[in-house]
Amino acid sequence: MYKMSRTKKYVLTAMCITLCAVLPLVLHAVPGAGNTLLPMHIPVLLCGLIVGWPFGLMAGLFGPLLSSFTTGMPLMAYAPIMMIELGVYGMLAGMIIPIARTKNQYVNIYIALIPAMLLGRIIGGAARAIFFIPETHATHFAWFVSSYFITSAPGIIIQLILIPVIIIALEKANLIRK
Repeated sequence: MYKMSRTKKYVLTAMCITLCAVLPLVLHAVPGAGNTLLPMHIPVLLCGLIVGWPFGLMAGLFGPLLSSFTTGMPLMAYAPIMMIELGVYGMLAGMIIPIARTKNQYVNIYIALIPAMLLGRIIGGAARAIFFIPETHATHFAWFVSSYFITSAPGIIIQLILIPVIIIALEKANLIRK
């Protein structure tokens, strides 16, 4: 986690929450882009990694809610599932990054990023199964793997490439500190 003032933490968190509403608007012009490119995930993961776990959790909880209220995406019925999934992303990324202590910043980011992404997807799938038990697809393992890992593979790859690059670029520009 990076040392910064409490005010800067709140401002960055608010920016990430806002990006959770703005990025899907831009990408939803392409049909199916939301489920494939996962636009809300990037600001939440960045928030957790840069600002810390409480703020990453906050971004994960409030980002989908703000987006649902302002843009109608996600549908209000799906917002709680996304809030749980993204909350786990932001929280775990922020909890793991301070204990990742290799000499390579990229490795540290991946040590935090990959478990957060995996556990967030698993918990998101479990939440979906709990919220939508009557929905026949929600409890099928093949559907879960297809929906949460195969369909969203492009978004997962984008996250794995883009998030470390953004963090390192922000550090080099002295906008955030290690």
